Amino acid sequence: MSLYLWINVLSIAGPLFLSFDKKVHFYTHWKTLIPAILIIGSVFVAWDIYFTDIGVWGFNPEYLSGISFFNLPIEEVMFFFTIPYACVFIYEVVRAYFPKFRPVKFSYYFSLLFTIVCFVLATIYHDNWYTAVALFGAGIVNWIVYFGFTPKWYPYFIVAFMITQIPFLIVNGVLTGVATDDPVVWYNPEEIMGFRILSIPIEDVFYNFLMLFSVVIVHEYLKNLWDQKIKST
Repeated sequence: MSLYLWINVLSIAGPLFLSFDKKVHFYTHWKTLIPAILIIGSVFVAWDIYFTDIGVWGFNPEYLSGISFFNLPIEEVMFFFTIPYACVFIYEVVRAYFPKFRPVKFSYYFSLLFTIVCFVLATIYHDNWYTAVALFGAGIVNWIVYFGFTPKWYPYFIVAFMITQIPFLIVNGVLTGVATDDPVVWYNPEEIMGFRILSIPIEDVFYNFLMLFSVVIVHEYLKNLWDQKIKST
């Protein structure tokens, strides 16, 4: 089994096993989570295919199985489904175990600062494909959703997102070369700012935010539709 495939398996194994926890009942969210992951995952796979094609990033075959989907290793495709599942599991655990912990003021200032940082850095580094798209995307989606709608679940997402940065550093650290002679995923230095957390381009934090936030948005929207359907019957 390839290193990248092991990363996918280990990332989802725990959350999948704990999906039947009596308090969280995560399996009951599958009806809305799976469509959300499929929708957003498909968008990110298409983005990934394009960025790989134009050389923004690429993959080291030494750590892959050799099976590809278009120009992407199958492990990379799996990443957009296993990682969101694991992270939304953390989000639902936060909601289930800490229902009264809603740092509203912190969420407001986090959202404001996050949006400003996204727009400023994306403007400064607008010539870098990865920087511009990831940061503008994260900033715009966050600005529209939070300042346009201010969903009640947003504080829970922020707490969960901050928690996920711990496994994120481990997973992305391994993928970007912190534990291997060469990175599993390499980045074109001309398309990133150059600031790194260990071996991880800082853009990955915003990319990760955009992906997870988008999944939760669709997940919560579908949950709301499902609840309305139940109430109307």
